[in-house]
Amino acid sequence: MQQWLTKQVHNIVSWARRKSPWILHFNSGGCNGCDIEILDLLTPRYDVERLGILKEASPRHADILICTGPVTRQSRDRLRQIYEQIPEPKWVVAVGSCSCSGGVFQGGHNILGGVENVLPVDIYIPGCPCRPEAIIDGLAQLLETIT
Repeated sequence: MQQWLTKQVHNIVSWARRKSPWILHFNSGGCNGCDIEILDLLTPRYDVERLGILKEASPRHADILICTGPVTRQSRDRLRQIYEQIPEPKWVVAVGSCSCSGGVFQGGHNILGGVENVLPVDIYIPGCPCRPEAIIDGLAQLLETIT
């Protein structure tokens, strides 16, 4: 009986995580092209809130960390600190070619590269800037993997 109840509670929690993920956006130092596309997700045209996705301002309440821009030496420690403040389970999404690989800023004296050099990344969404439809598709793929 106790195993059945534990399994049912686990199923309900997993369902809630898939149906209402809270995202936190962090720009680690790019051109803001991807940031504008992420903000476009919240407008009535794309309206990701209808999918249950909410943009959160506090890392302590977020489930998914969306990173844009290449990681710079200056933003590396702040990015790690924000990642550590997000409660488990947590996921990281790299949005844009700068966040995936360093993009056009790769090779700069202050650029460490993509987010994977600092944090474990679950989903990569390439593009410069990537379209809102691609971001929605990437988030949908991530939500399918949540168990």
